Amino acid sequence: MLTWIALAALIAFSLFTFRSGRERLVRGLDPAQGRPHSRPGYHGAYVALWAFAPAALLLIVAGAFGGRIEAAMLRAEVPAAVAALDPLQQGVFFDDARAQAHGLPLSQTVYEGGLKAALADKAVEARTLEQGMRLGVLALAALMAGGGFALARRRVAHQFRARNRVEGWIAGVLILSSVVAVLTTVGIIASLAWESWRFFQVVSPIHFLFGREWDPQIAMRADQFASEGAFGALPLFAGTFLIMLIAMAVAAPVGLFAAIYLSEYARPLTRSVVKPLLEILAGVPTVVYGFFAALTVGPLFRAGFNALGAQLAGGPLNDLGVYLMQVQNQMALVAGGVMGIMLIPFVCSLSDDIINAVPQHLRDGSLAMGATRSETIKKVVLPAALPGVVAAMLLAVSRAVGETMIVTMAAGLQAKTTLNPLDTVTTVTVQIVTLLTGDQEFDSPKTLSAFGLGLTLFVVTLALNIIALRIVQKYREQYD
Repeated sequence: MLTWIALAALIAFSLFTFRSGRERLVRGLDPAQGRPHSRPGYHGAYVALWAFAPAALLLIVAGAFGGRIEAAMLRAEVPAAVAALDPLQQGVFFDDARAQAHGLPLSQTVYEGGLKAALADKAVEARTLEQGMRLGVLALAALMAGGGFALARRRVAHQFRARNRVEGWIAGVLILSSVVAVLTTVGIIASLAWESWRFFQVVSPIHFLFGREWDPQIAMRADQFASEGAFGALPLFAGTFLIMLIAMAVAAPVGLFAAIYLSEYARPLTRSVVKPLLEILAGVPTVVYGFFAALTVGPLFRAGFNALGAQLAGGPLNDLGVYLMQVQNQMALVAGGVMGIMLIPFVCSLSDDIINAVPQHLRDGSLAMGATRSETIKKVVLPAALPGVVAAMLLAVSRAVGETMIVTMAAGLQAKTTLNPLDTVTTVTVQIVTLLTGDQEFDSPKTLSAFGLGLTLFVVTLALNIIALRIVQKYREQYD
């Protein structure tokens, strides 16, 4: 809390320094010297940056790592009564000392005799360290802010290249942001690869990719450790692609036809109303779609199939009727259908932008040759936009493969290798959530299998995105 208050005060101070630097240049302007190199705003921004950035960086670093530094300093001297404890109990002791110093609840450990006195002493030491570090950081931040302001303000002059310096700061921030984005991606890939490598040391990749039995609970028993088939991910990928195919069977035609209507047939007024509504639909959280699937679509489908089964039972299709009468709310058809509804705005928006990007002279030439509007769309516009439309479909596939909430609430958790849309199935993302939820041991094959699933899913979605980009790059220039 104190860090945010200090940052707010620092922002207010930087606003003052901005005005001070700007006014210093304005007061020192001499018409005989001509125009200054940089405008007054750049001089004010230069002074404000030097007053704000170093001190803000210090406050952020102290807020992020101050607790660890305090804990390390607190553990530097271990009391004699605590030294006799094992490392785990020592960690609990020092955590309780910091908690008592900060007024937080302690653990359930009972401290008596020398441990109780040592806890009180360490709590006082932790409180002293916290206050000392807090005052020291604030004093140093104030010194850096004041020193930066004084040094930068002295440099404000008629020919000072303040614009170049400010733009250098901005370029540095942009480069830093790019580096952070790249390092974040590299870190995600490295963590997935490392944990997956640990998993594949226990379970064969062949069994993992092509095994037809998924039951990670089996591997938790000593007599079936890493048993063949317990970590077969084929049912998960089968369920993932079954739901994806159902979703794309709904989203692809509806989204593409809606995009054709909006770009080629709709009036400007209709387009101005429908397009924002589709964008709003795209912003609905996926958990809302999950509730819609579980509470509305699932019971509706079950009632329809049960009624159809009752009509077929007792006739030539008795077996089919009996099966339809046993259909439940959770099925791949429900999850895929609702997911397709969720993807319609995504497909429609991308396809609409791509179709609008087709040069107008292609349409005019086709119409001038006597083709109708529908013929022009079918023979000219769609072939020209086909690479972009295919790329949009592949991006929608990537979105469908990574969906979790709708599948969890509408398709169930049973791993099956099936193509029946009325069966209960599960997907890769749902199993990752299941494996990493709750109090888990991160050294067991059961938990590490989530990283193997994540790495495989990452490779699949990356391949789809690369294919989409290659299609766009290969065919885009033919219609410029």
